[in-house]
Amino acid sequence: MSKYNFKISIDKNLAGACHLTLWAYMFLSPLTYWRGMNINWVHYMMTCMQPLLLMVVFYANYLYLAPKYFVAGKHRYDLIINVVMLFGLGTFLHYWMGWTNDIFAPQVSWRSEDLIGSIAYIMRDSLNLAVFAAGATALALARRWVTAEQSLKELEAARAQAELRNLRNQINPHFLLNTLNNIYALTAFDTAKAQETIQELSKMLRHILYDYQQPTVSITEEIEFLENYVKLMRIRLPQSVEVTFNNNIQSSNVEVAPMLFISLVENAFKHGISPTEPSFIHINITADNRQIVCDIQNSNYPKTASDHSGHGIGLQQVEKRLELAYPDNYTWKHGTKENDKIYFSTITIQL
Repeated sequence: MSKYNFKISIDKNLAGACHLTLWAYMFLSPLTYWRGMNINWVHYMMTCMQPLLLMVVFYANYLYLAPKYFVAGKHRYDLIINVVMLFGLGTFLHYWMGWTNDIFAPQVSWRSEDLIGSIAYIMRDSLNLAVFAAGATALALARRWVTAEQSLKELEAARAQAELRNLRNQINPHFLLNTLNNIYALTAFDTAKAQETIQELSKMLRHILYDYQQPTVSITEEIEFLENYVKLMRIRLPQSVEVTFNNNIQSSNVEVAPMLFISLVENAFKHGISPTEPSFIHINITADNRQIVCDIQNSNYPKTASDHSGHGIGLQQVEKRLELAYPDNYTWKHGTKENDKIYFSTITIQL
């Protein structure tokens, strides 16, 4: 059961307990007047007509009249039906209680003998019923509002999941396109290394085909995937390029959205390597039960205006995926430092 469905179940159980407690009090309260006395159970059952009619009025409004008329904006119909019902039940209750008291307490005058007095008693009983009718209508409105809010949250969650799946599906062709371009370039001057690269790619594809379909994967599996990618890229790099990959995983139970950091690593290899200048790429990933930190720093050699390779969609996808997978639980600091010679990108995810 999902956390959301579990919360709804708890709310329903709590509401049921509140209803049960209210009516248990209403039906048992007459007994408080007879403490220390012999209880006449027939008298008690006849006295329970009052809470019984309160219950009828409450649930008639809560389950039917309020949802069908009041919530739908048909206030006039709701008012007319309630006035007729309340006055009718109030009249019945007045004479019922008078008849009950005539049987069991004839020495006490419970009813007014004149018309005005009877009307006053009927109005009193009708107003008591009206209080429960108004309370039921208010609860029905609150339930409708909560239901609407829950439906809105469900739709928003479904939309976010659909958008997240769409972004994840976009990463596959984007990642494969860059990798295949690297292999194609490698075949031109070193067939053996190209074959080794294809083997590394097959390991990565296994991760994509199986692990990538899950909403989260183990951080160790994700790091293994990134390490395979770095191995693949190192094959075609000159020895002068310094590439380091360090990780410090304190808990193997930590999970992360799959292929979340690959675009950052791709970006580092794309813009951090110069064929003539000293270059470096430093990748550091740490994780514990509280947070995941991915820190990447590389020498900065941005593309020239004439270089149209790629469209910069990788970093845009990273930001969108972070927002959808970890809303309000992440920070992403990125930019250049040391006179634009170094580009840094640091993502911190709170778990």
